[in-house]
Amino acid sequence: MYANASPHPTHHSSAAPNPSSATTYTLITEPADDLTPIYKLLSSAEKAIDMTIYELTDITVTSMLGKAAAAGIAVRVILDQNDEKKSNTPAYNYLQENHVAVHWANPIYMATHQKTITVDQATAALMTLNLTPTDYATTRDFAVLTNNAADIAAIETTFNADFQNQSITPPTGDNLVWSPTNSSSALLALIGSAKTSLLISQEEFDDLSLETALEAALKRGVAVTLVQENLENKYESVLTTLKSAGAHIAVYTSSTGYYIHAKTVLADYGTAAAKLFVGSENFTSDSLGKNRELGLIFSDQACMTGVNTAITADFKGGTPF
Repeated sequence: MYANASPHPTHHSSAAPNPSSATTYTLITEPADDLTPIYKLLSSAEKAIDMTIYELTDITVTSMLGKAAAAGIAVRVILDQNDEKKSNTPAYNYLQENHVAVHWANPIYMATHQKTITVDQATAALMTLNLTPTDYATTRDFAVLTNNAADIAAIETTFNADFQNQSITPPTGDNLVWSPTNSSSALLALIGSAKTSLLISQEEFDDLSLETALEAALKRGVAVTLVQENLENKYESVLTTLKSAGAHIAVYTSSTGYYIHAKTVLADYGTAAAKLFVGSENFTSDSLGKNRELGLIFSDQACMTGVNTAITADFKGGTPF
């Protein structure tokens, strides 16, 4: 297998003697990247696919899952039922008919809003997006693909418990941010540690502790820039408070046009301490304290640059609040 190997590999530094174990992160930016990278991930499965998803109406995905199961791949899917049972029922029925192990999410959570796909216990996509084609073309969303072994082991441990409705405190691996366990403390710590800047995109925002943390960041001189979906002026109160504290805010308000669905926090971009949160968690007390959600906080230069570029463009394209 080494016969044709180049004596001068170009992809790995000498600091990684075992490059196959090097952790990688890849950012998928929607709508620009469309769903091709997600479809590719699914089609790469050789042994197993585990998916937890809030909303699944994409028949390309359900068809791929059915074909994978028919090919002998172990496919398991958890679908939200507390919010999205009606829209998820066609997928549930199709998956059952096609011998996919499909499970209605544990009703103990207000919603199972997590959006994660793990393939062969080796690669995971942690997404802000749902698998709903009606949203793909007009919605700002992200996904992060990673092979981080500690994170994938923690995701799988939690999936196994959630698939059986067993109670679990999810392990956090190297980077994971889970609701309803550590998401609030992790996001408060991320905001609380910011020294220079915070660039945030959010669909929903009603959590008082995060509002207070952002006010405190502004008081200590951190530049706070927020891109917020604000349909029907739903978040006027928190936005007014943050604006008077000095935040720069742009809003989107169309139910039919471009929609901010991404949930991101980019702290101290351009400095050595820069960190990025991408996940399913909204800035709401229900999302942080009552739902099953998953995101990650990590420092990958290409991912941070991609989020910075996209959300800065959204800020410029939005309506100043």
